[in-house]
This record gives sequence, C-alpha cells and structure tokens, in this order.
Amino acid sequence: MIKILIVDDEEPIANLIRMNLTRQGYVCTCAYDGQQAADLLEKNQFDLVLLDIMLPKYDGYDLLAYIRPMGIPVIFLTAKSDVNDRVKGLKLGAEDYIVKPFEIVELLARIEVVLRRYNKSQGLIQCLDILIDLDAREVIQNGNRVELTRKEFDLLVLFVQNPNTALFRETLFERVWETDYIGETRTLDSHVQRLRRKLGWQDRIRTVHKIGYRLDIPET
Repeated sequence: MIKILIVDDEEPIANLIRMNLTRQGYVCTCAYDGQQAADLLEKNQFDLVLLDIMLPKYDGYDLLAYIRPMGIPVIFLTAKSDVNDRVKGLKLGAEDYIVKPFEIVELLARIEVVLRRYNKSQGLIQCLDILIDLDAREVIQNGNRVELTRKEFDLLVLFVQNPNTALFRETLFERVWETDYIGETRTLDSHVQRLRRKLGWQDRIRTVHKIGYRLDIPET
C-alpha cells in the first residue's frame, strides 16, 4: 500500500484530501503543523509527502530540506502562486508544485506521475466487477480481459478515480486528449458510449445534463 503524508494547517482541506485519496486505496496520515510532520516522518515510513508551504512552527521549505535526505518525493500544495515561489520550490527539490485551489482529479493525476517516477505506482485498482492494472494498462472483468483503446482506458481510470462525481466534459477531454477543449463533444461521447458497451456499464456511467458524465458506485 502507498502511504502518503498530508501536511496542511487548514484541517478541512487536509481531511478532504485524505478522504479522496483514501477512496483510491492510498493510506493517508495528516499533520497540521511542521513539528507534527517532522515527528511523523521520524517515526514512520512514507512513499510521498503532500506539503503546504505556509505552516506553523516549521514552514514547507524547512521541512523539504529535512525530507530530502530520506529520498521521499514531495509535492507542494500551496496558495503561493507567484512564479518565484514555484521556481524556489522546484529548485529546492520538490517533484511538483500545485497551486490552491485545485481539482482533485488533477491532484490524483500528478500523484500518479510522481509515484511512477519513483517506481511506486498503485499498480492495481479494484472497482465493482473490474480490476485495472495501471502498469500493464489492462482491464480484467470477471476473469476476462477487456480490450480497450488507449483513450477508453484513460477515461475509465478517470471515472474510477472520481466515483460519484460529475466530471465536466472539458475536464475529461483535456485530461485524456491532452489538448484544449474546443466544444466538440462527438469524440468524447462516442468513446464513453463504447466504454459503457464493452463493460456493460450503461447504468453505471451516467450522463449528467449540461455537465458531462458520472460513474455511480454504491456507497459502502
């Protein structure tokens, strides 16, 4: 299991991040000031640290200097949006720098990129009747391999990583096709229709009027 330390003095934000990451199978711990974070790092092993900069006791830059010798990747999550702050954070050794407010879907994607860079990817995701192998880019449903195109696979991962959440067409298009959304929906819609048909998820991947799509999963 991938263990992530979330360091943010705004407890509601830290707890919201923890809730969303826990849904994806990550094991998360929160710290609400620099001293608490340092104590947790001293006593526990983590695969990734999500780190605010403006913290009580020790700020994020001080903590990054403390973390670097441990070889743990760090992603800054901060309201400091000035380009000089971004450059400073990256030069000090952060793997990524995300400015608040941000979309959870973007955070999840950035986390996955950093974990793959360190060979610590989640690897497998179980959702309903399918098993997704992120490294092999394979989908197994009830013991059988489902043949998906690259775009269909990427769409599926986005849906599974954001269950019961309405995803805007713009977000889906930009994340999967890696280009700006220009109001053209036929390509996206046809891929979603094929994905529904291949998985038999016509009643799972629902159209949200004037927004986009949502993967419905029963709450446990």
